[in-house]
Formats: sequence, C-alpha cells, structure tokens
Amino acid sequence: MELYLMRHGIAEDAGPGQSDPTRRLTAEGIERARSILGLARQAGVKPDLILSSPYLRAVQTARLAREELSVAEQIMDFPPIAPHGNPADVWRELRAWSQYPSLMLTGHEPLFSQLAAYFLNAPTLQIDVRKASIIRIDFETLGASPRGVLRWMMVPRFTGR
Repeated sequence: MELYLMRHGIAEDAGPGQSDPTRRLTAEGIERARSILGLARQAGVKPDLILSSPYLRAVQTARLAREELSVAEQIMDFPPIAPHGNPADVWRELRAWSQYPSLMLTGHEPLFSQLAAYFLNAPTLQIDVRKASIIRIDFETLGASPRGVLRWMMVPRFTGR
C-alpha cells in the first residue's frame, strides 16, 4: 500500500467563541495546498481514496486533494486522525482499508509527525511536518505492527511558496 499523509494548509486563528474543529483554511492555506498538490499530481500521485479528519480545515484540504489529484471516490470521514489521536489506534483502523492500494490521509500535527515515526517503526524519529506537506510511506504488508518505508516528503517550499 502507498500511504500519503497530508497535513492541512494554513488555517485561520480561532475567533471568540469559535471551536477548534470549525477553523477554516485561509486564502494562503488554500493556495499553498493547491501548489503542493499540483506538484504531487506531476509526480504521479493519485490515491484511490482520501480519509480525512473531521476537522473543517482537514476536510477542506481533502476536497482540494480530491479535485487536484482527480480522485473518483468520495472523501471518507476518519475520526482517528483528529489532532490528538493515537498512532496505534490509527494503524488498527487503517488496516480495514487494505483493499485500496493507495490512500491519502488529511490531518494535523502533532499526530502526523508521530504517525510517520510510528509507521516507520522509529518511534523516537523527529519529523517536522509543515502545513500542506505530503509524506509518502509504502507498506508491503499491513500486519499487526507497521513496517513502512519512507519514499519521500514534499513541502510547500518545493513550489516556491
């Protein structure tokens, strides 16, 4: 399985009385996400399915990914990747989607840096997952413990943004 972790783009600050899950992408966040997704498209990235955190900014990023990468399937809600999810829980739930050869997850920090390290079986590995970055990790099997291989990481700076 090819797995893409995409952190959401730049989001607005929470306004008075606004809850964190309802924060939206800014215009700059949308622009940077589109830019990195354009680069990903040129690199041949085309996930079969996108699973998204239920937080609005992640859902908006997933919608951009679906459009830019021409993903036919509808975006699926995937609550385990809310910001303070647990990597082991994500892995356990993710294995249920094994019929898809290529998946993209859209979500948040601090979880995505923890997930990448966990998926690579290197729990002390420090990874700086910038907003709108995409990480590709491949798995030969989806056993009880992840044993992924890091293929690459794209950051918005690659696009000049």
